[in-house]
Amino acid sequence: MNKSVAELAGRWLKRAPEHLSELEHKVLQSAIDRKPVSRNVNDSIAHCESRGDRLADGLARVGGSWSFILSFLGFLVAWALLNAWLLGQESFDPYPFIFLNLVLSMLAAIQAPIIMMSQNRQAERDRLDAAHDYAVNLKAEIEIMALHEKLDEIRFQEIILLREQVQELTAQVQRIADASAAQSPSR
Repeated sequence: MNKSVAELAGRWLKRAPEHLSELEHKVLQSAIDRKPVSRNVNDSIAHCESRGDRLADGLARVGGSWSFILSFLGFLVAWALLNAWLLGQESFDPYPFIFLNLVLSMLAAIQAPIIMMSQNRQAERDRLDAAHDYAVNLKAEIEIMALHEKLDEIRFQEIILLREQVQELTAQVQRIADASAAQSPSR
């Protein structure tokens, strides 16, 4: 298979090579070289993440879980019960719970940017995954088209062979018929 990227681009993608993206060019070259395009995207991402990135992802994972939401709801109920009814007049944060509001505001001020950082990294991972999926799907389509071409070529060769065999058999039948006609006396 001595083909070029330009030839494959025109035949399978119906585009000129200069209109191919870098990814499509790589996929066509991998088809020519018979090399896979699949790889583990998570490995390439894991090498680029810093300790802070992993910490932010962990905090976002915990902060967005039902266990955190339920435990925090329990904390809020306990805070309100402790300060409103159990401690009575000696409560450290009386009814409007101003100190609790301050704590919640600080928690939200810290947690929101951390979650946004994690979401931005997840969006980047999703873009890399989508590009990788496109490359793998394109390679699969190209390989399927190549198999169809090979099958069509095999079928075409078989049809030619069958036609030649039919012509040979027809010639043999004709020779047999001619020989038979020549041997039988005319009556």
